[in-house]
Amino acid sequence: MRTERTTGRDRIPAHPDIDGIGLQQILEALVDPVRRLIVSELYRAPEPLSCGTIDLPVSKSTATHHFHVLREAGLIRQYYAGTSRMNALRREEIDAAFPGLLAALLPRP
Repeated sequence: MRTERTTGRDRIPAHPDIDGIGLQQILEALVDPVRRLIVSELYRAPEPLSCGTIDLPVSKSTATHHFHVLREAGLIRQYYAGTSRMNALRREEIDAAFPGLLAALLPRP
């Protein structure tokens, strides 16, 4: 099941339901170093980050692709705050479904 898209100020892209996410899908998303960098930044951040606040070594269109892959894999949740697309790691949901996975895969601070 997917969340519904809304329009207006509180636009939220569709996100996969956590029950439909498999370990293979998560691992395939995290095989790319840019996506691991994004997830690492979100893992350490105390609050959601906008796409532009994460310094990535790729073009804006390529970064958009990486955020899309992470959202489709169920690793991040995105929403708009004004004109900024905010990103939050679905840490609690991922930790409940796959205990210790994120901590094991991400570099220590």
